[in-house]
Amino acid sequence: MPRPTYTSRHREVLAVPAEPLPAAERPKPGPVAVLPVAEPIFVQAIEDAGGTVEPLGADTRGIVWLTSDGADDFARALEANPQVQWVQLPWAGVDAFADVIRTHDRPDLVWTSAKGAFAQPVAEHALMLTLALLRDLPDRIHATTWGEKTGWSLYGLHVVVIGAGGIALELLRLLEPFGVESTVVRRSDRAVAAAGRTVTTDRLDEVLAEADVVVVAAALTTGTEKLLGAAQFERMKRTAYLVNIARGGLVDTDALVAALAAGEIAGAGLDVTDPEPLHDGHPLWSEPHAIITPHTADTPEMTAPLLAARVRHNVRALLGDGDFAGRVDPAAGY
Repeated sequence: MPRPTYTSRHREVLAVPAEPLPAAERPKPGPVAVLPVAEPIFVQAIEDAGGTVEPLGADTRGIVWLTSDGADDFARALEANPQVQWVQLPWAGVDAFADVIRTHDRPDLVWTSAKGAFAQPVAEHALMLTLALLRDLPDRIHATTWGEKTGWSLYGLHVVVIGAGGIALELLRLLEPFGVESTVVRRSDRAVAAAGRTVTTDRLDEVLAEADVVVVAAALTTGTEKLLGAAQFERMKRTAYLVNIARGGLVDTDALVAALAAGEIAGAGLDVTDPEPLHDGHPLWSEPHAIITPHTADTPEMTAPLLAARVRHNVRALLGDGDFAGRVDPAAGY
């Protein structure tokens, strides 16, 4: 059956405004290469912004890289082209490119990602998983008998969001009509205006004990790997739910399987897993209180126009009009 075609009306959601670069650090304007394949939507985006698309060569000043695969090819392209001063990466998270960024970063190179660009569809997916878990859909979808009346309302619950990027901001906006109590956990002590409370990561275990729903929306870095493990699940209420729409590596999968089996938490909604893809026969597939979607919070149909918008914005910045959005801090890893 053919799938319907929708016109995306999503918009970018940035956690912080695009920050200006000092004039001396701005990249030199020039042609942009779209790699590894020059997909038309991104070629058009560059041209719409007034830029020029050319094969990678001596005059190239920007690279739009469109895949997480081919890290060696990506690294070779950067090594062979030190004149490149701007690189646009395709996803909000840059963990897939961590080694390349670490090895090939230099003072005159601006890295940008799609962070914030895909926030709306991903936050929408997080809300969907939350509501589905609360309304016991994992049980009801497979039911073959009427059963008991079960389920909880989201209204007035305490939602803890780990991370303070665009996804977190958009999720908080979607949660407003439900009158939830919201807590954001982030590295910085800078308050998130849309949250009822903002705490730093050293207080994570404290707020987990109070949460009805925990949504993981943080970047995966060396400092956040397996941020949620056995100790954290033991802290959570037995009636609490976990939703992860960020990266699978933020959660200790074995500890999550054990916590669900022991009833330490009520359920989990996962759009990302570790390992990914989750292999057939993995115990999470047979866990009755888990919903697993195959990293579909932001499908290509949703993300392509959003990434194209980010590319248009940043090509204008390359040409001297405005500031780069989604800049990556190589030291922080996001």
